[in-house]
Amino acid sequence: MIARVFACLMLLTCPAVAQDVAAIAYLGLEDDPYYEPQPVYTGLSLRDRERPLDGARLGVRDSRVLGRALGVKFELIEVLATPEGFTDVLSDLKATQPLAILIDLPAKLMAQAVAETGSDDLLINIRDGSDRWRGPDCAPHLLHTAPSDAMRSDALAQYLRSRGWDDVLLVHGPTEADIAQAATARTSAAKFGLKIVDQRAFELTNDPRRRNKSNIALLTGGARYDTVWLIDDQGDFGRYLPYATYAPRPVIGSEGLGPHAWHWTFERYGAPQLNQRFRRVADRDMSSDDWAAWVATKVIAEAVVGAGTADRGAVHRALRAPELSVDLYKGVRGNFRDWDGQLRQPILLATQNAVIAVAPIDGFEHQFDTLDTLGPDRDDSTCKR
Repeated sequence: MIARVFACLMLLTCPAVAQDVAAIAYLGLEDDPYYEPQPVYTGLSLRDRERPLDGARLGVRDSRVLGRALGVKFELIEVLATPEGFTDVLSDLKATQPLAILIDLPAKLMAQAVAETGSDDLLINIRDGSDRWRGPDCAPHLLHTAPSDAMRSDALAQYLRSRGWDDVLLVHGPTEADIAQAATARTSAAKFGLKIVDQRAFELTNDPRRRNKSNIALLTGGARYDTVWLIDDQGDFGRYLPYATYAPRPVIGSEGLGPHAWHWTFERYGAPQLNQRFRRVADRDMSSDDWAAWVATKVIAEAVVGAGTADRGAVHRALRAPELSVDLYKGVRGNFRDWDGQLRQPILLATQNAVIAVAPIDGFEHQFDTLDTLGPDRDDSTCKR
C-alpha cells in the first residue's frame, strides 16, 4: 500500500503525459417503474427513489486526481435503454469496451444482460439484493457492490442476538419480494440462534372477516416475543406497526431499525465528508443505491492502480484479486468474494435519523474475515462460477 501511494505521489510530480481513457458505463432502464413515484390510495408517495447516477458521477469525480497521477482519464458513459431496444443498446455499449458496466436494472433485464455478455465483459450490480444473483443465477463476469438480502438480514440477526432479543415475531406482506425476504430472515434467525416464535402475514383489506390480517393488535397478539421483525416491501402497512403492536416491543426490518449499505447520518470513518461531497453534487442525501454506484467506480479506480494500467483484462484480474483493497468509508477496506462476486462490506443498522450499530457486531468471529459472517460463506454458497 505504501509503495503504491508513493508511486502515485511521484507521478503527481512528473510532467503531464497523454492520458488513456478508462470508461465506466452505467446502464439503466428508461421510464423504470422502480424510480417512479408509488403513491398509495391516499395519494402519499412513501418510497420515492432517485437513480444512483449521482453516486457514479461522484465516484468518477473523486478519481480525477488519481487518474491524472496514473495518466488515465476516467469517464462515465450514461445509457438508458427500453425493453424493446435493450439487446441493441447493450451490444453498442459493449462495443465501446468500458472497463465495467454498472447495471441498474429490473430482474428480467438483469438476467438478459448477464446472458448477453461474457468473459470479456464485466458487470457490476449496484441495485439488486436478491440472493439468486449470488447463488444459482451467479456468473463469473458479475460482481455486486449492492449488499445481498442475506447480508442485510444477517446483520439484523446479529444485532438481535447480541442484545439477547432471541424470540422473534416475524410479520411479512403478501408480495413475492416479501415472501422471499421472509425466507431469508428465517435462514438468518437459524444461523444466529434466534427463535421465530410465530410468523404472521398481513393484508391490506377492509373485509371484516379477515380483520386479523389487517388489525395490528390482532396480528401481533397471542405470542410472547422480544421483537417484531417486519418485512414490507411496499411500505404501506408496516409504517403503522411501531408503537401499535399488542406487546410493547421494538420493530426492526422495513420500519424501525433497518439494515443499510449507507446512511446519511453516519458520522465516522470519513462518512461526513463523503456525505457532504455528495450533497454538493446531487443536492440531496446519499442513499444506499448511491453508495453502491459510488463504490463501484471507486473500486474500479483502485483496480486500475493495482494493475498499473487501464487495460481491460488486467483491470478485471485486479478487481478479482484478493489483494484488492478499497476504502469503503465504513471503517474497513473491502474486496470481492471469490465464490459469489459480492463486495465484502459492513452493514449500517439505522433508524430514520441515526446509525445505531454497524455489523458485523463485536463478538461474531470468522476464521478468515469477520465480514464473511454476513451472507453465505464459501461452504454455504450455491454459486457455481
